[in-house]
Amino acid sequence: MDDKEALRVGAAVRRRRRSLGLTLAAVATRSGLSVPFLSQIENERARPSARSLDRVADALETTTARLRAAADSARAVEVVRAAEGDGARRVVRGRHQLSALEFTGEMDLGREFQHRNDEVMYVVEGAAEVEAEGQAYRLERGDTLFLSGGVRHRWRATMPETRLLVVAVAEHVDATNDPRR
Repeated sequence: MDDKEALRVGAAVRRRRRSLGLTLAAVATRSGLSVPFLSQIENERARPSARSLDRVADALETTTARLRAAADSARAVEVVRAAEGDGARRVVRGRHQLSALEFTGEMDLGREFQHRNDEVMYVVEGAAEVEAEGQAYRLERGDTLFLSGGVRHRWRATMPETRLLVVAVAEHVDATNDPRR
């Protein structure tokens, strides 16, 4: 592992630790490494040796390869060009902490949704009707609706030129178990 790669695993270590609901002290006990050293790794101020990173990965119930892959995905820079035609398109590709979709045209998906994580709906153009927890909301250009995880909702675009951006914490990330909330 080169120095740049060693420095970048810190954010992946922190995300994994938090997703498991562990404190630095718990990871220190599991790994045999000190709390200050683990803190330095997470803050990318220390470069763990291959052996230390193996110990951290074991303590976090994962592998060094997965930590490195998570670090790689955390550094992603990707452009998604505008698609032609109506419908739905992913604005963010791959498995990231963020999921974003753009819906274009007069759409009615005809079903109710309930996601475990938070999401935001933003009307770029046109208008939409959203029913959430039994209450109806009319959204127009520039309006935003926030839905916390677990809120049942359905929506439909009400104008042909509607463009609706839906941004959410990705389903594969368990944001409902965030100890910082």
